[in-house]
Amino acid sequence: MWNHWLGGVHNLAVDRAAGDRLSLEHPGVVERARTTRHFLTRAVRHLAREAGVTQFLDVGSGLPTAGNTHQIAQAARPEARVLYVDHDPATVRYARELLRSTPEGAAAYAEADLRRPADVLAAARATLDLSRPVALVLSGILGHVPGYARARGIVRELLAALPPGSHLLAHDLSDTQPEWRALQARHNSAAPLAYHLRSPERIAGFFAGLELLDPGVVPVTSWRPDGSEHYPAEWTRLVADVVGGVGRKP
Repeated sequence: MWNHWLGGVHNLAVDRAAGDRLSLEHPGVVERARTTRHFLTRAVRHLAREAGVTQFLDVGSGLPTAGNTHQIAQAARPEARVLYVDHDPATVRYARELLRSTPEGAAAYAEADLRRPADVLAAARATLDLSRPVALVLSGILGHVPGYARARGIVRELLAALPPGSHLLAHDLSDTQPEWRALQARHNSAAPLAYHLRSPERIAGFFAGLELLDPGVVPVTSWRPDGSEHYPAEWTRLVADVVGGVGRKP
């Protein structure tokens, strides 16, 4: 469904039908998906083009869709190296068949679980040079970690293994919209993998100890808009609970 919402082609008729039904039942779900991809595009482009980052560790990435991290980074720096990490072996197998990198750079998939940071870092060392700056991408994934202290601990452990000049790019859904809180509660009561909404202040806490890039941790439609997306007022209202930012490790 996520692939379908983002305009990808790697989905089935049953995915498209379910995605369309869900988008009608829950206004804002497609807008959230697309808005987070817009934010990822702007942030990765900035890191590659302006900050000079050439290595990206994208954890919990799922299947390649449209406008993937390696495509964005390598458009700015063809030598960029990107490792995607996902815990689902079927996703990793299929993703490896779809993945295409520039000849100068590298793009790879590894099977590891965010909840075991040591495994993520071990996988990263096969593709990335962890003695050089890395952008850690946690795109809407920390909400799947139960317990705020545990989620912050995972971020700290991953960042501790990366050198100064590395960055954290992260966003998550916050708990600021009552209708979405109710929807998420219903979903969590039946879903095998719950998603935990947190306050904007707690999402900002993932960036503790980092130098936040302006404008800080904000609704992602407000993070360095470049004019390529034109959000109607209703769209902006629907996705105001998607909060994220980028921070640099000093």
